[in-house]
Amino acid sequence: MFLKNLQKVLKQNIREYGMYIALFVIMAIFTLTTEGIFISSRNISNLLNQTGYIAVLAVGMTLVIVIRHIDLSVGFLAGFLGAVAAIALQFWGLPIYVVIPLILALGVVAGLITAFPVAQLGIPSFVASLAGWLIYRGALLLVTAGTGTIIIQDDAFNAIGNGYIPDLPDMGFLPGVHKVTLLLGLIAIAFFIVNELNSRKKKQAYDFEVLPMDMFVLKMVFVSVLIALITWVLAGYNGLSWTVVVVLLVVGIYHFVTTQTVLGRHIYAIGGSPEAAELSGISVKKLTYVVFGSMGMLSALSGILFASRLQSATTTAGTLFELDAIAAAYIGGVSAAGGVGQVMGSLIGAIVYMSLTSGMNLMNIDIAYQYVVRGAVLVAAVVFDVATRSQGK
Repeated sequence: MFLKNLQKVLKQNIREYGMYIALFVIMAIFTLTTEGIFISSRNISNLLNQTGYIAVLAVGMTLVIVIRHIDLSVGFLAGFLGAVAAIALQFWGLPIYVVIPLILALGVVAGLITAFPVAQLGIPSFVASLAGWLIYRGALLLVTAGTGTIIIQDDAFNAIGNGYIPDLPDMGFLPGVHKVTLLLGLIAIAFFIVNELNSRKKKQAYDFEVLPMDMFVLKMVFVSVLIALITWVLAGYNGLSWTVVVVLLVVGIYHFVTTQTVLGRHIYAIGGSPEAAELSGISVKKLTYVVFGSMGMLSALSGILFASRLQSATTTAGTLFELDAIAAAYIGGVSAAGGVGQVMGSLIGAIVYMSLTSGMNLMNIDIAYQYVVRGAVLVAAVVFDVATRSQGK
């Protein structure tokens, strides 16, 4: 009975669980081929920090693709705004608490500018955002033309990309382990269990379909163990970084908005059918501005994370970021046809995508073959999307 229920649940939710299975397989393969180096605390911590700026972009890109559009400008927009942040800190002498809101606001404005020809003039988003790609590429070259590289010497700003949350004093208890990270992991497990129990009760109250009890327990145990393992690994090397904290906050906020609010339901309604959404009273134009403005803000945040991690702004910042974000979104389960995709999926997709890069680098695989493998994985994700949609029909 247990195996039959497991097979049924996996078959019905293969689209949702497929990326988790892929991540597990990739991590297992690289752990074996690198003799455990891949799964070491130091490497996992570095992997998550490297994933941060792409994960933030992937979250925004997921919503853009859900409403049946694309935004190619986000890479160089992130690079350009990261450079503006560096200039504001180093040359204008502005404090960090002014610079960060300023850059995020500029990102929103840039996103709204991209949305204008799409929403008002009906210009395809591919063309409108390609124009943005060229403009921001030129703007980045202009602002860095004098020096080529702008070194950022603000310790608070650089800590965003390189720092870790503070820990409790050692006091002989679990020496060498980051105790605050362990505590946060326990809180996350407790929150997950309580949230799942409440969600199940609400569904049962309205006679909605729920998982069989054995599958429900298996899901809670599996996720709890997974959170505990990740927490333990991170606690073994400096604990949670500020980059991971920022990414988790972004994912948490966007997950709530897309699953628990009217705005989220309207976004998915537009992705399902823009014409039907318009007829039902949803303003497609207004939400196009909202989604692209959100994408611009997340591009700005991505630029801040990247500049902070490098502790500098360079002329090449943002190169291929948009393609990495699009790939992460598709790997995470967003549908090319629109209307389907989850914020949590985009995070997992970004981790899968960057895990491939990290693992192949540890194996000293030539960069040319790395691009081939990453391209093959992207094709496989799109084929999987088409196959599961056809099966659903």
